[in-house]
Amino acid sequence: MYSIKKKYIKEIIPAMKEKFGYKNMLAVPKVIKVTVNVGINRAKSEKDSKYIEIVEKTISEITGQRPVKNLAKKSIAGFKIREGFVVGISTVLHSHRMYDFLTKLINVSLPRIRDFRGILEKSIDQKGNLSIGIKEQIVFPEISPDKVGRLHNLQIVMIINAPNHEQGLELFKLMGFPIMN
Repeated sequence: MYSIKKKYIKEIIPAMKEKFGYKNMLAVPKVIKVTVNVGINRAKSEKDSKYIEIVEKTISEITGQRPVKNLAKKSIAGFKIREGFVVGISTVLHSHRMYDFLTKLINVSLPRIRDFRGILEKSIDQKGNLSIGIKEQIVFPEISPDKVGRLHNLQIVMIINAPNHEQGLELFKLMGFPIMN
């Protein structure tokens, strides 16, 4: 498998310099961090707290690092949330783990998504950051479909330092993301 970091250095930097006229390779946009999030809406009772453990284990297997529990800051009666409830689990990837995760995401996981036709261009915001929602965690090769008790979704956000949407779009296309208009 061809690493995204090697591809970035050898192919993406020269292509971006040529297209956008950067004079310095450090001015070329790059991925700063990747966050992987799971919203928890089922684990409101003690009997369902195993779900939190399942999600934590899944995230740690996918990313290679231990996730953090995100707690509710205040009670919201309309959503039946109390202060201190776990409302999400997330992890932030930097450096080599981030590049390994992106390589695995582009080359292995996205092609395994059922009925996948590409990522919509509107998934990239005005600053060039890409946000992808994945409905089932079993698209990742570390997760065995036979051992999964419950399916859950994931949100993956790639934060880059591009100045605008156009440069972020070009960076993700050069990285190999299947982006459709």
